[in-house]
Amino acid sequence: MFDALLSVDVLTGPVPVVVFAVAAALLVALLARRPSLAWLRRLGLAAAIGLLGAVITWLVCVRWLNLFGESLGAGNYLWVAAVFCGVALAAASIGRAPRWRTAVAIAAVPAFVLAATLGINLNYGLDRTVGNVLAITIPNPIKAKPLTGRSTAYDVALWKHWKAPAGMPLKGKTGTAHIPGTISGFHAREAGVYLPPAALTAHPPALPLIVMMMGQPGNPDPEPIASVLNALAAQHHGLAPVVVVADQLGAGMPDTLCLDTTRYGNVATYITRDVTDWAARHLPITHDHRFWSIAGYSNGGLCGLSFGIDHPDLFANILDISGEEYPGAEHPAATLNEIFHGDQAAYDRSKPLSRLVPGAFPGSIIFTACRDDPRYHGVAAQEVRATQRAGVASTFIDLPTGGHGMGALMGGLTGGLPLLFGTLGLQKPG
Repeated sequence: MFDALLSVDVLTGPVPVVVFAVAAALLVALLARRPSLAWLRRLGLAAAIGLLGAVITWLVCVRWLNLFGESLGAGNYLWVAAVFCGVALAAASIGRAPRWRTAVAIAAVPAFVLAATLGINLNYGLDRTVGNVLAITIPNPIKAKPLTGRSTAYDVALWKHWKAPAGMPLKGKTGTAHIPGTISGFHAREAGVYLPPAALTAHPPALPLIVMMMGQPGNPDPEPIASVLNALAAQHHGLAPVVVVADQLGAGMPDTLCLDTTRYGNVATYITRDVTDWAARHLPITHDHRFWSIAGYSNGGLCGLSFGIDHPDLFANILDISGEEYPGAEHPAATLNEIFHGDQAAYDRSKPLSRLVPGAFPGSIIFTACRDDPRYHGVAAQEVRATQRAGVASTFIDLPTGGHGMGALMGGLTGGLPLLFGTLGLQKPG
């Protein structure tokens, strides 16, 4: 019952429609009364108080505290203003005749808040279910066939030699896996796992590995990358990388800074040791790290860039989708003081490009960002130039639209993953 509730889709289907319809009906009920000068005054006062509350919230949360590290966009500000005005209208209606108006006003408050929450979530499009919104993962253990007793070497012309067997599934499979922090001690949420069709056969070949991380706040949800890889696998006889969408945030979803820290735990060690060791033991993947890649979106993009640069022996390719510039870029002063105790030199060393010297990363890096997301687009363009100066084979996928939500994520995956297929031997070169 609880899992069914957590699985409810809040992006498509009837739920958003019903919530918006109920909120609209309650709003009409509160507004529908014989106009009078006193009522119009209360209505104007409620609107003024609501707008004032929205402006104060914006000043405190966005301008002063910079809780989100960027502007939330006009669409989200409209929802914030709408919910404040709606709640103020409901408050102004309590105790007014007839008596049913008070009941409607009380019911309207949670309805307005829920509608605004769903509206903002729709603008980003990243959290598909109730569980995603609440950062609760429904366990769905996935069974894979590790290459025990068989060669884990990689066939660099797999595209040429692989023949899809009869009965191979048309699509891959997603699920979850508990990856313990055996070495790091980091307490992560369950990871998402994607197995392409070729991995679901009786005798799967050794396949490439992608370790991916999502944004902050966010969930280790494998569905976005799975949808793109399923489409690519359909074009390549079921071949695609195996994916582990790992959790770099932990249960509280703080910005762990992609670092090993006393405050947030050893997240870097968790991803580069615990997750990769687990994948090698449990999944049908090659152990040839030339065919391992690391990817991430937003906060996960920064982590992917950092871990890839620091471990070129582990990951040969990096896909950075609208990634943050450096650890704590949204709150640099607080990060400097709280994590690095005022040591600017130590903070500078934590920034991934400061550790990139010519020849240090022999693999390839793909950066993607959207032009209508100017902050992260500027970061990506800057990082492309810096990595190219360091001799890295870097590519910039310049997306016209997508913002910093699902459009950016799917655009980056759709543009970036096909470039990896040639590198990984999953399609004919060129």
